[in-house]
Formats: sequence, structure tokens, C-alpha cells
Amino acid sequence: MSVQEWTFLTIGLSFSLYIIIAFISRARSTSDFYVAGKGIHPVINGMATAADWMSAASFLSMAGLIAFLGKDGSVYLMGWTGGYVLLALLLAPYLRKFGQFTVPDFIGERYYSNTARVVSVLCLIFISFTYIAGQMRGVGIVFSRFLEVDINLGVFIGMGIVFVYAVWGGMKGITYTQVAQYTVLIFAYLVPAIYISIIMTNNPIPQLGFGSTLVNSSEFLLDKLDKVTSDLGFTPYTENTKSKIDVFCITAALMLGTAGLPHVIVRFFTVPSFSDARKSAGYALIFIALLYTTAPAVSAFARMNLIDSIHDKAYSDSPQWFKNWEEIGLIAWKDKNSDGLINYSSGDALENVKPVYLNERGLYGERKILNKANELNNNEVYIDRDIIVLANPEIAQLPFWVIALVAAGGVAAALSTAAGLLIAISSAISHDLLKKTFMPSINEKQELLYSRLATALAISIAGLFGIYPPAFVAQVVAFAFGLAAATLFPVLLLGIFSKRLNKEGAICGMLAGLVFTSGYIIYFKFISPHLNNEEYWFLSISPEGIGFIGMLINLSVAITVSFLTKAPPENVIRMIEKIRSPE
Repeated sequence: MSVQEWTFLTIGLSFSLYIIIAFISRARSTSDFYVAGKGIHPVINGMATAADWMSAASFLSMAGLIAFLGKDGSVYLMGWTGGYVLLALLLAPYLRKFGQFTVPDFIGERYYSNTARVVSVLCLIFISFTYIAGQMRGVGIVFSRFLEVDINLGVFIGMGIVFVYAVWGGMKGITYTQVAQYTVLIFAYLVPAIYISIIMTNNPIPQLGFGSTLVNSSEFLLDKLDKVTSDLGFTPYTENTKSKIDVFCITAALMLGTAGLPHVIVRFFTVPSFSDARKSAGYALIFIALLYTTAPAVSAFARMNLIDSIHDKAYSDSPQWFKNWEEIGLIAWKDKNSDGLINYSSGDALENVKPVYLNERGLYGERKILNKANELNNNEVYIDRDIIVLANPEIAQLPFWVIALVAAGGVAAALSTAAGLLIAISSAISHDLLKKTFMPSINEKQELLYSRLATALAISIAGLFGIYPPAFVAQVVAFAFGLAAATLFPVLLLGIFSKRLNKEGAICGMLAGLVFTSGYIIYFKFISPHLNNEEYWFLSISPEGIGFIGMLINLSVAITVSFLTKAPPENVIRMIEKIRSPE
């Protein structure tokens, strides 16, 4: 069987499994649709939470970032895993004890204000659609390469599958579907990692192979990688280039953003009790660690194999994997010195360094983007960072079924998170905007209908983001985490641990964090990208890390405004005390 046939088989079987699970566990009430009836076992919820949280950014793009950034890429590992600890300890159990359906529900009740509820819905939608762009793009990349279809068609197929099990099953169906998706994605990540670790270091445990010597050599993998990257003009793999303040801010923004992500928080509303929320957080950390401790090894293996596979090789003899990815425009080669050899070294190969798609099956469909060679450096190769995990088994010449398994894992990772985000969006619209704010008289049946309609609308918008994404997967996701850190995290944290914070403070804080953070990101990434470097950044902080400053602004504004205005009413203070008291 060919790679394409294996991919059709594995993805087809996995899609069938997801739809069957969604049908069996479909939602029959608003409680089922929003929080799975609050009856999910902690182990099941832990596995579903891991799938919900480990998105296309974790599966597809994080290893690619580390592979190309080296030690600088470790901020994503530290930020995302550290943030989950914050979420498990500071927010999840208390929000579960609150006992409602959504994050805006908590904010609306805690700050006794429909205005606060609406502002939090605005923040949630802003965050979720930013995040979902990366997921749909990941689906498109997998379909375009391995099923050889137009990337836009790949996005539409992904939309269709999510539509079926999200609209049909709601949170209940999604929970059990995510268990299956976690199983698929973790096997898809670990199997090729173990294969390649054995081939390169003769150690079957990737986490140990990462620090081992190479086969038939006394040289350690990382020492060899440092030497090779230095020789090609790159920063040595194990050295930093980012400033310490930027590393700190990116890590902090990712940590605090993780703790403020509404689609992850809502997963803890699905368990029966306060204590089960803590248990499911612990199980989720174990399931997450399987992938996150493997990612550095996958990154190092991939970068080493990539360099060995293409550098200084004749283009006419380039490996098949290189030609496969070149066909869909996710790799590009420009022969700057006309010697017919592939020179992979430091610097931008092309003048246009934004995501480059040169083929009619590229991300922008029939629209071709022509790029001129950048003659300021010798590098002749453009490689999209998002492909490194998907291409890694091909580069290492693993069996076709392993390559197909990785494709299925990438789709599972993207769809699991996309489904969670869609439920968060639809719940915020139907429950918080309609039922709790503008249409309080609707009954449960009508609310469930509006929930499904909102999900369908959200899927359509998500598809557009997948076709026209603002950046590569992990970068888009980093922006979403920064927005979550700057908007929702402070009001959730202070809502639990501060009795003095009132509605005026919460509303002003969320708006200040949203306007500052989104404005900074939009300015440097889309309005003036030519100024996007450390020389022009505020305090040398990149757009990926500015969410931390946005969070500080949110806190400062919220606390200041709260102390200048009237304290919360007594019933709200009693609610806070009840949430914080032992069960």
C-alpha cells in the first residue's frame, strides 16, 4: 500500500470512530451539551482534557519551533506545562465548585453584572477564534500533503467532521470523542519517536535517546547538532538568542494564558465534584507529559535528519520527501549560485518570509504568491515550521503505516481542540448572551437549538480562519494564550481570591487588557511587520510575550477602579467564601 492509501485508511477509520462515538453519546439536554451532564469520570476527563489542550500547536508545531529555534523554543514547553499546574491548583477546583456551565457564567454571577458577562463573552470569542485558526490550518496541511487534495478542501472536510460530532454530541459527545483522539494522537507521536530514537541512538526511550551518543559514534546527539548548526551559520542548537526579559514574558504569558483558556476550564465543569476536578487535573498532567517530554527529542532528531538529508545534495537527487512537500509549497528552493546543489544555511531564502505557498494546492488555493530570492545570504531553502513533525517519519524513511499514523494523529490533535473551542463559543453565545442576557424567556429546548446553530456558525467562521490564517500554527496559538492571559485570567483569579474586586474593576480590567494586547499584536504582526524586531518592541518584549504586560495592566486597572468604586454586595462575598471553603 502507498502512503496515500495508508492515510486514507487510518484517517477514514478514525473519522468513523469519532462519528460512532458522537452518535452513541449524543447530547439530549442543555446540561449534556454544555458540561456532559457533570458525570464524567476523572480519568476519562483527564484524557479528554489532554486531547482538548494538546492542539495542532502541540502536535504539529511545537516540535517544529524547537527544531528551528533550539533552546529558544523551550519557552513553549515551560509555558504550556507550567500553566496547566496553575490552572489545576488555582482555578479549576473552585470554578467546578461554583457549579455553572461556562466561564462567562462565573464572571457574570461573581461580578453581578450582565455587562461583565458580555465583555467576557467578547474576550472568549476573540481568544477562541484566534486559537481555532491554528487548528483548522493544521487540518488543511495534513490533508493537502497526505491525501493530495486542495488544502481548502481539506479544511472543509475537517469542518464537516467537527460539525457532525460537535453539533450532534455537544460536550458529552466531544468528551468521549476526545478520549479516542487522545489515544490516536499519543500513539502517532510516540511510535515514530521510538523508531527514530532506536535508529539514531539505539535507545528505545526518546527522552533518554535525546541525551545519548549517536549509533557507531562516541559523540552525543546534542554536541553533534551544536557543531552542525554552527557550521551552517545558525545559532548553536543549545544556546539562547532571545533576551531574558522576552523569554520570561513569553513563558509567563503562555502559563497565565493556559490557566485562562475557557475551553480548557470548562472541561473541569464536567466532573461530578470539587475533588474530582483536582483528580482529573492530575491525570491530565500525566497524559500531557507523555507528549511534552518527548517533544524535545523529536525536535533534535528531526533537525539532525533534516540537515543530513538535504544540505549540499544535488537538487536533481533530492529525496522524495523534499519533492513531496515542495509540490504543495511548504518547502521552497531557490538556486542562488546556479550550482544545482541545495545549500541549507542561516538566513531567509526568499524576500517574502511570511508563509510561502508556491503551488495551486497551497494554502491560498488558486492564488499564487511569487517570491524572489533573498540575495543577502546564501541560504537557498525555505521550510515551513509546521511540517517538521509530519515530515519527520518521511525524512527518517520509516514504514508507510507510521507516516499515515502521524497524519491521523495531526488531524486528531487539531480536531479535538477545535471541537472544544467550538463548544466554548457556542455555549457563550447561546447560554450567556441569549439565555442569561438578551432572551431569558427561552426554554431548554430552544436554548439547545440555539446552541447547535451557534456551533454551526462558529464552524463556518473557523473554516475561513483555516483558509486565511494570520500566521503559522504555534504563533497564532501563542497570540491566543497572550489574549487569555491579559483578559480572563486576572478576573478569574481575583474573582476567587479577592472579595474587594467589583464589577467596575473587572469590566475595565478586561477591556484594558484586551485593547492593549490585541493592539500590540496587530500593530507589529499586521500593520507594521517591518518593525517587528527587538529594537522597536516595548521593553524588548515580543508580541508572543506581551500578554504578560497586558495581564499586569488588567490587574492594575481592575484593582485601582475597584477601590475607587463601591464594594461588591454581601451575597457576592458569601458566594466567594462558599467557593473557597473546603468541601
